[in-house]
Amino acid sequence: MPEGSAPESFELDHNAVVAPYVRIAADKALRNGGHLTKYDVRFSQPNKEHLPMPVVHSIEHALATTLRTHSDDVIDISPMGCQTGFYVAVDGPTDVDAFFELLATGLADVLELTETPAATEKQCGFAASHDLEGAKAAIKKFLAGRDEWSRVFSH
Repeated sequence: MPEGSAPESFELDHNAVVAPYVRIAADKALRNGGHLTKYDVRFSQPNKEHLPMPVVHSIEHALATTLRTHSDDVIDISPMGCQTGFYVAVDGPTDVDAFFELLATGLADVLELTETPAATEKQCGFAASHDLEGAKAAIKKFLAGRDEWSRVFSH
């Protein structure tokens, strides 16, 4: 593998981080003149706990809807394969505090949902794999740790 080609997240010491946290995982000028900022939104402590897949799936669907109601800059919400959090990609360089506000607002909106958005067989490839109540419980726990979001490492 060429030097520098490993994803940034593979270089992160997952033993040194303390969830919940939010950090910039990538801040890139794009070849076409655009700009992309990718946030690591970590709900669960790596290698100690994880979110069940139906919970991850429901949070992904819900955030894809709620974040975009508050910002046209949201490009994508991607669940981490390790089931400990999500990547949120936004158009342009963003102020971390402004992103915290956007995220908190979008998550609070999820707590008000009565059903998972786009969770029908027509709209979703595994519509039976959702858990909105579990998603809400994980979100409440994540929001309760908001004062810690900017602290990524234990030392």
